[in-house]
Amino acid sequence: MGKLIRICCLLVSISVFAEESGPLLKKHHTAEEHSHEAHHLMPTPKYPQSPGDCSSMQFFDLGMWMCMPLTMEKMPMSMVMVSGNIFGGYTAGEKPRGRDALYSTNMVMLDVGTSLGNRHYLNLDLMMTSELWTVPADGYPLLLQVGEHNQAGVPFIDAQHPHSSPIMGLTFSDTIRLSEGSNALKLFFAPRGEVTDGPVAFMHRPTGMINSDAPLGHHIGQDVGHISSTVLGSSLKWGTHRVELSVFNGEEPKPSEVDLPLGTPNSASFRVVKEWNPDFLGMVSVAYLHHPEHDEPELDHRWRLSGSFYHHFSLSDEWDFHHTFIYGGITNYDNTQFLNSFLEEFWLTSGAPNFWGRIEVLQRTPAQLQVATTSNPNEGMWVAAVTLGYTHSLTQIMGATLGIGASITKNFLPASFESTYRGEPVSGKVFLHLKGMRMWHE
Repeated sequence: MGKLIRICCLLVSISVFAEESGPLLKKHHTAEEHSHEAHHLMPTPKYPQSPGDCSSMQFFDLGMWMCMPLTMEKMPMSMVMVSGNIFGGYTAGEKPRGRDALYSTNMVMLDVGTSLGNRHYLNLDLMMTSELWTVPADGYPLLLQVGEHNQAGVPFIDAQHPHSSPIMGLTFSDTIRLSEGSNALKLFFAPRGEVTDGPVAFMHRPTGMINSDAPLGHHIGQDVGHISSTVLGSSLKWGTHRVELSVFNGEEPKPSEVDLPLGTPNSASFRVVKEWNPDFLGMVSVAYLHHPEHDEPELDHRWRLSGSFYHHFSLSDEWDFHHTFIYGGITNYDNTQFLNSFLEEFWLTSGAPNFWGRIEVLQRTPAQLQVATTSNPNEGMWVAAVTLGYTHSLTQIMGATLGIGASITKNFLPASFESTYRGEPVSGKVFLHLKGMRMWHE
């Protein structure tokens, strides 16, 4: 019955998005229809983008990883954008820790913006997901992953929790043009949104949006901050540099609950970004979190540290290569003084064929994975996972793409973990991938 419900939710998720993109997939417009729509429907922008793709009327938004409008004098504008990225498939893993499951990870975004005067661009960004209902109650299978608890209070182990549903993010922002160029100050408030630490969240960066699985280092100084509560932030872009600050409530989210909590901002983060050229940028960050665990009131604080690089280059007129490198570190996590994580992702694409992968090396403790050991159960031990995948785009019309793909992951464990996992397990998945974008403007 559970699998039947998830199949139904998956089909509904895909059909809803397909209906939104329906005109794109079901018919070709006539010349008269194109002429009628030209005043309202913007051409689908190149995606993924880089800072070099932005015009003098645009601001490269790191959180969304795309060019967003900047207000120009005597040029009022309004924009509506709908985009989606939906995966639905089946994962199978070697026993005893591997599981077989059918599930869907997904997000749909709505952006509504308008200019105000000659310098301000006001924007509402709503990100929604149905993962609470399309992911199994004990999370989707992901060997070596940990973090948070399910509805029964049981920790997710060898599984990834769903994202906060139905609202994954809600952000109100004002982007203020500071000069005739693209220098700008962005001020934002998010009841649930992204703080200014860690790398770009995995579902937004180019190398992550083609792989549906959350990184194993998600909670180890990487991108867990993208669903934080009560975020007040700023991002100052001047030339090729950017300085970002935010305050927020440091308590970890509760992904198994339908809520949108507001808490007192008691934590802070700081990030510096450098663009060496339009296709290569890097960032470093630090965050202080006060009372991060609601079920551990004795834990006063923890620190998150990160550094990351993002690179894109063209191998030919047809082939593009993207890669991302991330380091993350965290203190006072699961009774351990410090844990480290490293990640390398790549994506090689030529439109229809897409080759991609992820290499992860990080520390896990025996206690986190409930591994029986004679050593210290809270000692961080190195584990690794290597994923290779292929996605083939089946059809693409005016910004909507349907693809089919598969991937395989090999895990590497210390000797003390192998008896619990019965070696170094392998898992694989097959999936459908639906993504698309529509934009309107006046």
